[in-house]
Amino acid sequence: MVLKWSKAGIVISALALSACSFTEEALWPSLTGEETTQDAAASAEAAQNVAATQIQGQPELGSTNFEPAPVTPGEATGTFVGKKVQAMRGELAQLIEQIRIHNNELQDLRGQTIQDSQRYHGTVAAINARLQVGTTPGNPILVQQFNSSLSDLDRLSSDIAQMNSLAQKVEKDSSMSSYMLESVQATFGISGAVDEDHRQLAILQDEVNQTVILIQRLLSEVAEDVRRQTNYVAAERANLNTLAAGVKAGEIYGTSLSNRMSGANTGITSTVTRPNFQRTAQPTNRRPLVVIRFDRSKVNYQQAIYTTVKQVLDRRPDAVFDLVAITPSQLSPGQQAIGTTQARRQAEQVLRSLTEMGLPPSRVALSASTSASAQTNEVHLYLR
Repeated sequence: MVLKWSKAGIVISALALSACSFTEEALWPSLTGEETTQDAAASAEAAQNVAATQIQGQPELGSTNFEPAPVTPGEATGTFVGKKVQAMRGELAQLIEQIRIHNNELQDLRGQTIQDSQRYHGTVAAINARLQVGTTPGNPILVQQFNSSLSDLDRLSSDIAQMNSLAQKVEKDSSMSSYMLESVQATFGISGAVDEDHRQLAILQDEVNQTVILIQRLLSEVAEDVRRQTNYVAAERANLNTLAAGVKAGEIYGTSLSNRMSGANTGITSTVTRPNFQRTAQPTNRRPLVVIRFDRSKVNYQQAIYTTVKQVLDRRPDAVFDLVAITPSQLSPGQQAIGTTQARRQAEQVLRSLTEMGLPPSRVALSASTSASAQTNEVHLYLR
């Protein structure tokens, strides 16, 4: 049975799967109390350990500084095309300024995330150090420190939210740059231009192309930071549940079993890397769970793909997926190159949506292919 959502450009293979879920959280009262001499000594020892060793488990953030090049100035020619070139040059300058602002915001967010992570790990290290030497069950000092670690992790979640907001701003920059590139290319076809107009147009086209590439790299790196931090915070929340039990019992337990089991059950690691597309032939022996056709500017696929993936995971918690960017094979070589780039962006967009819905990126493999039956760019989701 196949269900079509024509409005969203989505085809979904229906699944008859059962569903169940549960959530468990550790709740602790906010307590204060005086620190004993023994507690103070343990805290000092933990602080020394933190200072002497690097933070473990914190995923590395991107380090690229996305500084765009300035727009090349040009002289007015007095023609209609020349005036249009001047106007587009001004629009590109405004876009470049936006990129600079967003790049500065990214660098500030990265610095803030590192500080919040250091604060969180310092607090957790102090708790574990005290648990390791032994303490009383429900030690009020450790309970207070545990509450502080929850607040520190909430700050990291806030950092992720700000990165997501930044990604949305960069998405708008990306749309603007694509529109500008189309405008520049269309201007070559306007009559009444002199040679100088086309020379300046060629320079402007190169600079817009460079800007498009810079924005895509910025967007990819922000998305990578978000994916890494999202997975990391989710794993740390599970670890805090185990740590809460340790504080309650006065014993040290270690990391959450759920974080260990995910890699053991699937045969994959939780390490998140930059999206890497493998060129593959179109799968012929598998039926896609979801086919998303990008035949319009906005395709509302989120609810459909969420429902499908949720049903699969309810039945197979260790499921691993393949996300394939499909380009029509009947296009000309130039159009196919552009279409392939767009399809890969769209597949990364779907992956970002899945990540935001809670699916670990390590559960999804990205690849690209062509299809003779496709009329427009598509993204297929397969169960491996």
